[in-house]
Amino acid sequence: MPSPPVAKTVPRVQVLHGDRLEDPYHWLREKGSPDVVAYLTAENAYTDAVMKGTEAIQESLYAEMLGRIKEDDQTVPFRRGEWLYYSRTEKGRQYPIYCRQRAESAPEQVTLDVNGLAEGHPFCSIGPSAVSDDGDLLAYTVDFSGFREFTLHVKDLRTGALLGERIGKVASVAWSARPDTLFYVTEDHAKRAYRLWRHRLGASADDLLYEETDELFRLHVSRTRSRAFVLASSRSFTSAETRYLPASDPGGPWRVIQPREADHEYDVDHGVGPGGGLFYIRTNGDGFRNFRLVTAPVDQPSRARWTELIAHREDVMLEDVDVFACHYVVHERAEGLIRLRVTELASGEAHHVEFPEPAYDVSSEFNPEADVRAYRFRYQSMITPPSVFDYDLVERRLTLLKRTEVLGGYDPSRYRVERRQATAGDGTAVPISLVAPAGAALDGTSPLLLAGYGAYGLPYPVTFSSSRLSLLERGLVVAIAHVRGGGEKGKRWHDAGRMLNKRNTFTDFIAAADHLVAAGHTSRDRLVIEGGSAGGLLIGAVLNRRPDLAAAAVLRVPFVDVINTMLDEELPLTVGEFEEWGNPKIREHYEAMKSYCPYTNIADRRYPAILVKTSINDSQVMYWEPAKYVARMRARRTDDTPLLLKVNMEAGHGGASGRYDALKELALDYAWILGRLGRAGEARPQDATRRPERRSKIS
Repeated sequence: MPSPPVAKTVPRVQVLHGDRLEDPYHWLREKGSPDVVAYLTAENAYTDAVMKGTEAIQESLYAEMLGRIKEDDQTVPFRRGEWLYYSRTEKGRQYPIYCRQRAESAPEQVTLDVNGLAEGHPFCSIGPSAVSDDGDLLAYTVDFSGFREFTLHVKDLRTGALLGERIGKVASVAWSARPDTLFYVTEDHAKRAYRLWRHRLGASADDLLYEETDELFRLHVSRTRSRAFVLASSRSFTSAETRYLPASDPGGPWRVIQPREADHEYDVDHGVGPGGGLFYIRTNGDGFRNFRLVTAPVDQPSRARWTELIAHREDVMLEDVDVFACHYVVHERAEGLIRLRVTELASGEAHHVEFPEPAYDVSSEFNPEADVRAYRFRYQSMITPPSVFDYDLVERRLTLLKRTEVLGGYDPSRYRVERRQATAGDGTAVPISLVAPAGAALDGTSPLLLAGYGAYGLPYPVTFSSSRLSLLERGLVVAIAHVRGGGEKGKRWHDAGRMLNKRNTFTDFIAAADHLVAAGHTSRDRLVIEGGSAGGLLIGAVLNRRPDLAAAAVLRVPFVDVINTMLDEELPLTVGEFEEWGNPKIREHYEAMKSYCPYTNIADRRYPAILVKTSINDSQVMYWEPAKYVARMRARRTDDTPLLLKVNMEAGHGGASGRYDALKELALDYAWILGRLGRAGEARPQDATRRPERRSKIS
């Protein structure tokens, strides 16, 4: 084995609440300095040297994963106005091509070829975009760094020419009903979206309409599905306030729907109808944590005029509402699973669309038109590829429009999906979603990859991955621990895993791992754990609490330097996330963070093998967090088990932007995991000549 880099130490001490916080690797924050570049380069070289014997398996994995993808593909078109919009990919090209047609047989018009935009750039990402009501103009944003700093452009779709607009740091954009005026929101120095602007095409100066001065809040501009209103929504993690403006009067005054209050979040959509229609409001005020649905008249939408449509339920989370001309569709989550509730506006009659697989994911597709008969959504599970359906809201009939092709003879019957429950130390039932080879034994001999997240009230999606088949075909079981801090069981599940309750996230994950071992799904020396971003914090905290839990761990862009980051209010996300993690300047919050912060709690002990991934331009978890974590762990751990840091020197939080480059990054991760588990051989052969019908339990 080559010798790993050893980071220099530079004494740095700060005192907080009487504690001495020593941070000898603080110097790694000096992005671009020769010492930092040299250290990160040395870490990459060390990782490449350790992984040198895995080139063949990486190439094999990449070929397998690419071989399952239909490289020339197209999304299901959706209608907006006179046009059908879709995107497509071409073999050998990294990025999608966005297109439209006036009818299915009409000539194609390319609205945006991301491959052309990306020429000469190692990274390219398209951010918020919107088409004007007349269909003639496209406002789009693009980032070439990975830092999620998007620049707004306007393209004339009639001629293909770019207009003169170049507006930086744009976080969201929406057109008015007039094709010469749009609204956009810009970010401050800490990447907080805070200023709302009105822009008239060709104008030399824009009008500042509103500035969000509370640093806990972020601002977002959007258009209602009815297109009748523009909404400017200010949100923190616990509160919201929405302003609205008739889209036909871009110079008019904005009105507030309901002034912000502590612990009151709400979302707004508009339903067309007599007298200007109604606002539909998803609200969790007055202690109704899992939200209820109310309506309000457009002319007087404050709380005193609200009429309840769906009452609050302690066991059901109201996640989302889509309002159409004759129906509204609600996404409800119960026991971690989504179901759709459809209500006819005229009669108030409601029914559910439910799904029979034990673990699955349902998400709304883009439904831009209000006056429609069908609701479009995407369904998938750990064995069912992404499937786009239209649901006839009147006849209650599902129509499958497209199921993502998995090339090479994919047969879902080769695998089984399970939903299990672990029991945490306080008696809480923790759901686990699991996919395994159909013949996997329950005798502890199967290798298993266990993932988790548990933050921001976000459920860990139970989705399909054709790339994951490369693990399953080598005998691995793949599981997800739906720990507290996420949103699997509603807002109270989130509350039970944030702020002073954060330790529950870690003990839930440990309980899930222990359960899988006890049930015979795997054993300690065959278990790998992984998490990304806030999920990387989860894995880092678990490794300090239970370094014996697993044989190896993968931490992707991990948020591991919690105290130092949350002390720096100049960094992106910090102030707004005081309501998720706490403010370490408050002693009680600091003591809670100190108990779990992965970087702070690295100790002189043995740890399992660890692979840490980061990107130099990450704007959400700065590269120096994982770099400092690796440097300190390498200095403190008492074993010589591999500890690797891989830094993408050209990307941001999500890694490589091109689809082929992203597969190559994943191939390295998989090669490392399989190598630690002794499973780096060839996958079980699939019969490429036998192409069974791609089955789903919904059709």
